[in-house]
Amino acid sequence: MRNYNSNPMRELDPFDGLLLIDKPVGPTSHDIVDEVRRHLQIRKVGHGGTLDPNATGLLIILIGRGTRLSNFVMGSDKTYEGIMKLGIATDSQDVDGVVTATKDFSAVTREQLETEMKKFVGDFMQTPPMVSAVKIKGVPLYKLARKGQTVEREARLVHVYEFRLLDFTPPDVHFVLKCTKGTYVRTICADIGEALGCGAHLASLRRTRSGEFDIKDAITLNDFLATKPDDLIPRVLPMTSIRPSHDANRQQP
Repeated sequence: MRNYNSNPMRELDPFDGLLLIDKPVGPTSHDIVDEVRRHLQIRKVGHGGTLDPNATGLLIILIGRGTRLSNFVMGSDKTYEGIMKLGIATDSQDVDGVVTATKDFSAVTREQLETEMKKFVGDFMQTPPMVSAVKIKGVPLYKLARKGQTVEREARLVHVYEFRLLDFTPPDVHFVLKCTKGTYVRTICADIGEALGCGAHLASLRRTRSGEFDIKDAITLNDFLATKPDDLIPRVLPMTSIRPSHDANRQQP
């Protein structure tokens, strides 16, 4: 196993950099990090932005000295494609949660839906959901939620650049959304469902871009695990692939 605690002036290792993984449904982002660590036999591995277990798509893996770029990668803007399902509200605001209400959605029109979506383009304050990794006094909110506790959360400033309807086949709303880091897409879906009077939750989510990186350049987890480590070297992007930009350095919530 490679040791990254040696002479700090050493030359870069071929695996120092970034690897783009197309995350499947099921594993957590940390599970993917563990898989990469085991497969490459490298201790120092991280990721550049969490995806929920049921979310798929672009997960940027930081390897070796590439972990030093975490703040730049985390701070970049993200683009998602997703499906919002009308008529069902859940306690987690997504498909993993317990159903809290079911209502008729048949009266909702495409025009009403697009009107509500437009309200979320731009700057706005967003309160993190209870089922989230945000910590209060060092305790993740989701752990408190599991105990049935609800605590006050501080609203954060987020920005949505684009929120566009791709297809409306009730109860499913297919959309694309580009936003700053820390934006909870499932909370936006829940808020729209409440505004429409029928409830809604996030049924599926796929990250297609993070900063300048695109899902089309990612390798699936299965293909990654089926490839010998040395044959993966061409897929490792150099640390110079990250260029500090106004997106990464802008004031974050």
